[in-house]
Amino acid sequence: MRVGENGFGVELREGSSGWRVVIVDASGAIVSERACRSHPEARTYASTVRQHIYWLSPERFREYYRL
Repeated sequence: MRVGENGFGVELREGSSGWRVVIVDASGAIVSERACRSHPEARTYASTVRQHIYWLSPERFREYYRL
């Protein structure tokens, strides 16, 4: 998993209950998690998070995702 310049990364994970998207910090700890109904929904949400990791400052990213 690649962590962005602002110290956060995003991963898609498939489990027995479906797909989820997790936001991790630089240490790899999960700081946010969202369940998704399908793989396309999870990919779309993860893509949005990746864009925010790239665009937003670490402070703004934390504020936006309530971290």
